[in-house]
Amino acid sequence: MALHLLQLPEEILLLVLSYLDGRALGRLGQACRRLRHFTCRDAVWRRIARRCLNSGFVRQGTDVASGIPVKERVRVSQNWKNGRCRRDILLKWKRNLMPWLQVDGDVLYFTQAEEIRAHQLRSDGGGLHKRPFAVFLGHQEDVCRFVITDSHIISGGGDGKIALHNLHSAASIQFSAHEQDVNCVDCHGGIVVSGSRDRTARVWSLSPTTDGRRLHTIQTEDRVWSVAINPLVSSFVTGTACCHHTSPLRIWDLQSGELMNCLGTDFKRGAGVLDVFYETPSILLSCGYDTYIRCWDLRTSFRKFTIKIKLDKPGTLLIHPGTVTVVI
Repeated sequence: MALHLLQLPEEILLLVLSYLDGRALGRLGQACRRLRHFTCRDAVWRRIARRCLNSGFVRQGTDVASGIPVKERVRVSQNWKNGRCRRDILLKWKRNLMPWLQVDGDVLYFTQAEEIRAHQLRSDGGGLHKRPFAVFLGHQEDVCRFVITDSHIISGGGDGKIALHNLHSAASIQFSAHEQDVNCVDCHGGIVVSGSRDRTARVWSLSPTTDGRRLHTIQTEDRVWSVAINPLVSSFVTGTACCHHTSPLRIWDLQSGELMNCLGTDFKRGAGVLDVFYETPSILLSCGYDTYIRCWDLRTSFRKFTIKIKLDKPGTLLIHPGTVTVVI
């Protein structure tokens, strides 16, 4: 069979292989080296990858992770879907507050007490450089969360403040945002949403040279652990502590501050939502204290999730093209 396949023109062979599923491609690639070469080609795996979650293909079909082999992206997506993961210890220290991490290009940013540190990732894939090349300061207490824009890091801290750190200099601006800890922040197009232990979420209009101008204050009736702005900048979602009868996942209109929808009905009391992330304007990921990752397709239903994955411990999501890392 292998001999007959290899007699086909290359473009015909790749077309035939593109109709196989992942298991069949894996078995066929074990037949010989030449077939293995063809079964690893990106063109063979694209049809499968478009059906996989977080494989680098957006809804319009555009590939936003072209630097990563498509077969590898499918493998990582399937491992994430089936709950298989690889655990590596990059850095270790003793702190009361779980660090917040974000990868931007070849740089890993993470919090350590009142600091945000930037470490260069090694080009050989061997982890990261131990010494940070930049440290961002500005809070008097631990940094809870931060988000990275093209020019700034925007962070919220236990001192109730929001800070704007310039990525290319040591300059920073801080302003009082909440009466208690700013547990979470997100930013799109000059609009920042913050959530706090004081049971409010607030919408701000920011500029790099002035303090934030508050647009809305939303009473959530529960501690806010996570926020995320929809990529269309039309709404945002809050994840709360789930200590009341309302859903811990709620979507709010960004212009008016009015409640639009509540997500899900099967949350147990205390199952707070630690992290939320919009993969696309209609696909939302959430995870939290009940040790589940949920994937919501907002085009189909606001009451039911499409995928639910069990974790060993509560965690947060570290999203990078082609991979989803769960920090626990």
